[in-house]
Amino acid sequence: MKKSFEHGLSQERAKKVTQHAIDRYTEKFSKYNPEAQWVSDTRAEVSFSAKGVTLEGSFELTDDDIVMEMDIPFLLKPFKGKAVQVVEDEINKWVEKAKRGELDDEEAQP
Repeated sequence: MKKSFEHGLSQERAKKVTQHAIDRYTEKFSKYNPEAQWVSDTRAEVSFSAKGVTLEGSFELTDDDIVMEMDIPFLLKPFKGKAVQVVEDEINKWVEKAKRGELDDEEAQP
């Protein structure tokens, strides 16, 4: 499964947006043991466990989009739509904050 989210930001700000979304997702769904690691300036590899299965994927930053890619086993296909919607909502929330200049304010808070 591959899904793109348009960001309209610089690469640096898109990376911050993606990191904020990953951080919030990690907090919100900690019971699924989510992990994320930036392997380059434009690529984060992510994983989490659900229903006894570990899923792996990535976020890739392009000039215009944040591209999420993840292989979803057949047994978990019914949850795909909800999972994509949660990630999309979180990314869009942080993109909008960045566009309003609120991202820097959020980073300054303890």
